[in-house]
Amino acid sequence: MTAEASEVRPPLLRMRAIEKTYPGVRALRQVDLELHAGEVLALVGENGAGKSTLIKILGGAVLPDAGSIEIEGRPVHIRGPLAARQAGVSIIYQEFNLVPALTARENIFLGQEPGRFGWLRAAREHRRSRELFERIGVAIDPESLCRDLTVAQQQVVEIAKALSHEARVVVMDEPSAALSPRETERLFSVIRELQAQGIGLIYISHRLSE
Repeated sequence: MTAEASEVRPPLLRMRAIEKTYPGVRALRQVDLELHAGEVLALVGENGAGKSTLIKILGGAVLPDAGSIEIEGRPVHIRGPLAARQAGVSIIYQEFNLVPALTARENIFLGQEPGRFGWLRAAREHRRSRELFERIGVAIDPESLCRDLTVAQQQVVEIAKALSHEARVVVMDEPSAALSPRETERLFSVIRELQAQGIGLIYISHRLSE
């Protein structure tokens, strides 16, 4: 993006003057954050710095005491996880939100299924799952049970689920915590793929080397 274009186009995400206080603890005070399309933004800090609180506000799990959120220059009111998803925001937490006994395909589309013609739906979901995995650049059998997948593969399923919701802002909370060095490098490749597609990513970590 040229400098002129970036000046005209608003950030993909803008959080302004976010505040949150819990009894006896001021977790966030006047926090500003901007994320542009195709940008990877590192959110780094020690435990208790307020990273999780800020992201829970963005994901609709926590309501702020003050502040505003804009998506592509448009004010949004994120009052819950569904509102966050509708705004194009997806949070991938350390503890994956996957059902181990279901397949990768079923986890990706859990809650999105229409109510009729199940076998047609499964075939369509299978094809769409393969397209999502190809978009990420990772080969996973959509019919594999999630309990049989590695942690790195389960993470990819979570990313595919986010893309299935047309997420434009993807937040990864300590994504390398349970990965080997090789799996972490593969994760970085996936992140670069998403970045190239214009998705804005927030990468939460306390590892400065990453």
